[in-house]
Amino acid sequence: MKGNKILIINGHPDKESYNFGLAEAYRKGAESTNASVDIINVRDLEFNPNLQFGYRKRTELEPDLKKSIDKIKESDHIVWVFPMWWYGYPAILKGFIDRTFLPGIFFEFVPGKPLPRKLLKEKTGRIIITADTPKWYNILFMKSPAINQFKKGTLQFCGINPVKVTYISTIKNSNDEFRNSWLTKVEKLGNKLK
Repeated sequence: MKGNKILIINGHPDKESYNFGLAEAYRKGAESTNASVDIINVRDLEFNPNLQFGYRKRTELEPDLKKSIDKIKESDHIVWVFPMWWYGYPAILKGFIDRTFLPGIFFEFVPGKPLPRKLLKEKTGRIIITADTPKWYNILFMKSPAINQFKKGTLQFCGINPVKVTYISTIKNSNDEFRNSWLTKVEKLGNKLK
């Protein structure tokens, strides 16, 4: 990774969730390297998650979204923490992506070309996703829809590459030993700035 400006984006709507612990563990690890670390908790932002006009016309960006866009542009490495729900991600995170990953902001349409210009090149990413679905089932039977959609269809589409994935399952009925073990692993990821 070239730089050391780390941005953690937590897409879980519940501040008491395990995802908040994972985001904090990564932050703790990254700060131990003297990296500059910032966190966006999407649940705390004030914005309309509905892209009400689609791409026909721009919905005016709220101040929290403008700040978030600036933080994404200024970062070197972006870590996304969220749960997999119904093989996708929470509505609030989807709304955040719909409202910020826009033409002219993170990608740009090129006349006569099928693919856009990627405006987030030189950035790397990590997805930390929690799930109740066993990893083997998600891969073999479901073909990892949430990961493919977000990694390939959003982040890499806009130029963030490589994007590494940490899949943590199963969360439901998991014990303290399991959860603490993953908190330690995620803190080590932060310490390596990966």
